[in-house]
Amino acid sequence: MDEMIRGVIFDVDGVLLNSMPVWENLGELYLKRKGISAESGLGEILFSMSLEEGADYLISHYGLELTREQVVKGLAREVRDFYAERVPLKEGVRRFLNEFRERKIPMVIATSGDRDNTEAALKRLKVFSYFQGTFTCSEIGSSKNQPDIYLAAALHMDADPEETLVFEDAYHALLTAKKAGFKTVAVYDRSNDRQLAQIWNTADIYLPEFEDFELFWKRVNRI
Repeated sequence: MDEMIRGVIFDVDGVLLNSMPVWENLGELYLKRKGISAESGLGEILFSMSLEEGADYLISHYGLELTREQVVKGLAREVRDFYAERVPLKEGVRRFLNEFRERKIPMVIATSGDRDNTEAALKRLKVFSYFQGTFTCSEIGSSKNQPDIYLAAALHMDADPEETLVFEDAYHALLTAKKAGFKTVAVYDRSNDRQLAQIWNTADIYLPEFEDFELFWKRVNRI
């Protein structure tokens, strides 16, 4: 039955990496480095903002005598340091990667995040070598609201969408991959709690955690 799957595409943030803490605490980490105490709930305020919007908020609310560009660079440095030095793998990920490799099924990365941060983290965690390629939304030129990144990744593995698993944690990404004909695996991440019902109803398989691969593989072969 294994020949049903000829490729696997992994998202990074919230799927391979437990990277939510840096985005939740980014403003606090930045202000702490400057000796400033952050207000309660700052993480929730900044979470949905771009780095530029976040920089504007920090400048106006904390009276920072810095330009937007300077603050963006500082925030980006906090993110870069976190990925390079501290971000952990999600528990159980390594087992899944080993199982796919033992089955000689190629794997690639498809991320809306930064290539350098992604590769720095995966190399430090000694899993980068599992993947045949890294695809980013910025390099492809479209977000995960469009299937381009998944189609490019599948083509790289010489696999058709219906022969390819896509691991994602976000509803919009799962929906895009599903509509493009991919087999979808939703990985739980609490950053997506508000859309859990939609995620559950969209994905072919829902994984609360990376746990029992054999059970997971049986489910794959029933899709």
